[in-house]
Amino acid sequence: MPPKFGMIAALQGDLDTSDGVGKVFFRQDSSPDVLRRSAEHINRAFPEDDEVDPTHAVVITWVNVATHEPQSRGDGIDKKRNTFQLVIASLEKASYAIVLYPRDRIQFSSTPVEGHSLTMHAGFGKGLVQGFFLSSMGPYYRTTTDDEASVRALAEQTNSGLRGVWVYEIGTSPYFSNVAPGEVTYLPTEATPAGYGEATDKRRLVYTDGQQVEYPPFDPEEEQIKVHSVQYQPHQPANPEVVVLSQTHSYCAFLFSVFSYNLGTCENNRKKCSQFADCRNYYSASCCHCRPGYYGNGIQCVAEGKPQRMNGKVHGRVYVGGSPSPVDFNSNDLHSYVVVNDGRSYVAISDIPHTVGPSLQPLSALGGVIGWAFALEQPGFKNGFGTIGGEFTRQAEVTFLPGNEKLTIRQEFKGIDEHDHLVVSTTLEGRVPEVSPGSTVQISPYSEIYQYSNNLITSSSTREYVVSLPDGSTDTRTYQWRQTITFQSCQHDESSRDVKPTQMLSVDQIFVMYDANNALIRYAMSNKIGDISGQPVENPCFTGRHGCDTNAVCRAGQGVQFTCQCATGFSGDGRTCYDIDECREDYQICGHHSICNNHPGTFRCECQDGYHFSSDGVTCIEINRPVDACEEGTHTCDIPERAQCRYTGGTSYICSCLPGFTGDGKICQDIDECQPGRCHHNAVCYNTQGSFTCQCRPGYYGDGFYCSPGKTKTQCENQRDSLLGVTEHGPRGPRPPIGQYIPTCDENGAYEPMQCHSSTGHCWCVDRNGQEIPGTRSGPGSRPLCIDHNGVPPPVGPTTRPGVHPLPPGTHLLFSQSGRIEHIPLEGYDMIKDSAKAVLHLPEKVVIGVAYDCLEKMVYWTEITSPSISKANIQGGAAKCNLSTDLESPEGIVASLDGSHRRVIIDSGLVNPRAIVTDPPNGSLYLSHITRESPIQGINLYWSDWNREAPKIETSYMDGSNRRVLVKDDLTLPNALTYDSQSSLLCWADAGTHKMECMHPGRGDRRVIMEGIQYPFGITTYGKNIYYTDWRRDAVIEVDRYAGRESDEFQPQKRTKIYGIATAYAQCPSGQNYCAVNNGGCTHLCLATPTGRSCKCPSNAVGCVERDSGY
Repeated sequence: MPPKFGMIAALQGDLDTSDGVGKVFFRQDSSPDVLRRSAEHINRAFPEDDEVDPTHAVVITWVNVATHEPQSRGDGIDKKRNTFQLVIASLEKASYAIVLYPRDRIQFSSTPVEGHSLTMHAGFGKGLVQGFFLSSMGPYYRTTTDDEASVRALAEQTNSGLRGVWVYEIGTSPYFSNVAPGEVTYLPTEATPAGYGEATDKRRLVYTDGQQVEYPPFDPEEEQIKVHSVQYQPHQPANPEVVVLSQTHSYCAFLFSVFSYNLGTCENNRKKCSQFADCRNYYSASCCHCRPGYYGNGIQCVAEGKPQRMNGKVHGRVYVGGSPSPVDFNSNDLHSYVVVNDGRSYVAISDIPHTVGPSLQPLSALGGVIGWAFALEQPGFKNGFGTIGGEFTRQAEVTFLPGNEKLTIRQEFKGIDEHDHLVVSTTLEGRVPEVSPGSTVQISPYSEIYQYSNNLITSSSTREYVVSLPDGSTDTRTYQWRQTITFQSCQHDESSRDVKPTQMLSVDQIFVMYDANNALIRYAMSNKIGDISGQPVENPCFTGRHGCDTNAVCRAGQGVQFTCQCATGFSGDGRTCYDIDECREDYQICGHHSICNNHPGTFRCECQDGYHFSSDGVTCIEINRPVDACEEGTHTCDIPERAQCRYTGGTSYICSCLPGFTGDGKICQDIDECQPGRCHHNAVCYNTQGSFTCQCRPGYYGDGFYCSPGKTKTQCENQRDSLLGVTEHGPRGPRPPIGQYIPTCDENGAYEPMQCHSSTGHCWCVDRNGQEIPGTRSGPGSRPLCIDHNGVPPPVGPTTRPGVHPLPPGTHLLFSQSGRIEHIPLEGYDMIKDSAKAVLHLPEKVVIGVAYDCLEKMVYWTEITSPSISKANIQGGAAKCNLSTDLESPEGIVASLDGSHRRVIIDSGLVNPRAIVTDPPNGSLYLSHITRESPIQGINLYWSDWNREAPKIETSYMDGSNRRVLVKDDLTLPNALTYDSQSSLLCWADAGTHKMECMHPGRGDRRVIMEGIQYPFGITTYGKNIYYTDWRRDAVIEVDRYAGRESDEFQPQKRTKIYGIATAYAQCPSGQNYCAVNNGGCTHLCLATPTGRSCKCPSNAVGCVERDSGY
């Protein structure tokens, strides 16, 4: 003593709680009663100071703790035990320590250490203090001496006017350096015990930093308070409310703090249980129990028979063989899938370098814990999740023989996330023996005995594996395996006592493989948990050979008889099961101001924006927010037409001039934006207040930012004018020949909903494409009732799940968010936010990229949970998976494709391809990072690559030729990329430089559109606006690219990350390339180029002819 770390020692010695009698409790408590009692002790101890009222308190209680000694028979009864308590009370600028010792005196005042008896300590130590050059020990304020009598006196004397209660001011803001003792050591009704201290009229002096403290007399009136066991309030891991530090044996005591949870009473803590659990009160506390049809520890419950997924990250560093350089793991993705009703588990870890991949093959147990957690249960036995739930820590030590290489595996299982996936964080540290590249590993079936005790599970074994080398030889090797699993349990749970103290995990059908091409390590195995005798059970439910649906439970009958029953949340006959959409079947299931999200087998309720769950965990109540001067209109900024008021919290706000104005935000003046290049070269610029307008010159048509000599005709106008071109000319102008039907077009060039034949007098309704709607034709003199195309109601009736909800007419924004694709209608260029809704539900999928084919009305998307590229018709219908093989993490996507013809276009010089877009009319491809195989039609490709060493934006023709770097300077994380065919601008958003920029790819005239954006992910354009998604703001942001400012923002009700975004055009942009007609004369893939097209063959195509670029 003193230690190197900061310490408050109420009574420090070698204490023991491993015998099940001694306990340590603690809690954070701001209840009025605790704060009142703390204030009484402090104010009594410092009578001349201003009275204080603490605002927070932490209470720690040691109950019946004994000295740490080798156990002998009966010593749990004969040991002397101490009980004492420490309260740390704080207010804004000061903290106090209140130490309470029992009236029945200190039972022992020394503890044995290495054969000697050492006096216990009480006091305050600051530990090591960092100096300018060196560290030194800080002050140590000891309140006892090396005399054991000074320790016993703690229960007999005081500095607060109350026997056994000691109060210390342990610092004032901002230094917290001094320790000032209470000033009242006088006990008027009881004599000071002999042998320690001084007479009551001449009290002991304590020095702090050289200052002597004087003590006035004080007459206490309050009696000694009792020391109570206390319950801990949040926050601790998984919010346990009573934390018992129980050290079960020396190995555990050295490595772990082992916790138990206790929820108090059900009335106060029901929300701590899983929504699929019930709370049950016991004599002194309560526990959670999963309902029938579910299993777990009550805090975490999952449906019986439902497949389980696990996601996580892998960190750490591993040395291979004798290499002096480690291989670093930095957030490598780990994914696992378990078919629970047959015990089969699959694990994959991505981005494994070839230098370590082959050598990780023997470590199938990396994913073995998920196999144990959801192992197929034999009669009378429980798997890991059924015993301890989904929150636990697993630490394994692997020793490889004969080289004695050691590897430590630590895995933190953090429970079930919002997608119903188990979350795990894995850390690897150590060395593994080298397995040469090209070698394979075979692991024989094995059994492992798990030993269960209070909050602790252990196992150890020795395993063999065979390495088959590339030359055909084999090498048999072994390693020793030891693991410890620690967890929280409910100590009052009677059912936990039924867990067998020893269980055997049997693992067979083990498959391991390192996929060097995709840098993946894969493990698969079958897992069963049962009796250590290993006696086989023949019923198919216990062997896994039953044929039930993966979402079903197998129920064993007599002998080999069994039945299949769909898991909770699914319906069917057990052989085939379908998800039940609880949100659709009961739209009020989540209550007011909440959102229901369907998941396979279950659903989740979330509060709408501006609301949060009340204390019952069910009801959504409004969030109380401070007054926003910007919203209330009480700010001092210039008028909204010239300035923006930005609320910064509390009563603060910032005034800033809008783009197009200059000033301090309180006074803003207009800037003349009409500079060369603002408008199209065939347009005139007119300056306006804070902005400008562009108007095409006479003889040109467009919005002023793009002007063309002629107006592009619609389908209706083309049909009408082609027919009028062959008509006769009469005295009143052109007129069609008798018997000829001429369509009528509205002012926008669209087909009028009702068309009539001028000669026959018949009329009928048409759709948006001018096609007659059957059953609507009427005779002369009558008119059918036709629905306006802008108000066509969506079709009524069920859609195939995953449901595609048809889009209403018009142009829309499509964006992906977790397991759904949503749309925002556009009116002009403005977002109609009130009409935004989901159009496609994809439960348990993580959708990243989204693209739209305006010709086929198809939406395409990529998803990474089971990597695939899929599509669905936006008018309604079923989703179809186009590609699901040889994909790792598909993100960016462009339309269209059907997955039937596939060819690698770019496969070199790519590190982290992210976004990809095409210029269909001009035939170029621009990308920042593409998924490496691209069955796409267009002319130019563009893509972004946020290789952190050298980020870039590249382009090539569609066939991969003429590849070149467009942008490489001043880039960091070019996440988002889009191409506007109307203005021929390529635009991108960078999450590292926080800029949005555009350029003409052929000119290189790069310019900044906007700075200060936060974390963009996806981007698209429409007219004068750029729309992008932002991860920090969880929003779709609208930017006027000519004014260089934000013009609107949309935040979905579900506040999670938003990924890709695309524009769904009402009418396709005009354009043509050589592949548009007859597939360009190609037998398979036609890839357009500016001068023609290239005919290319898919992989393994038969009867395919390739031709180079040309026509």
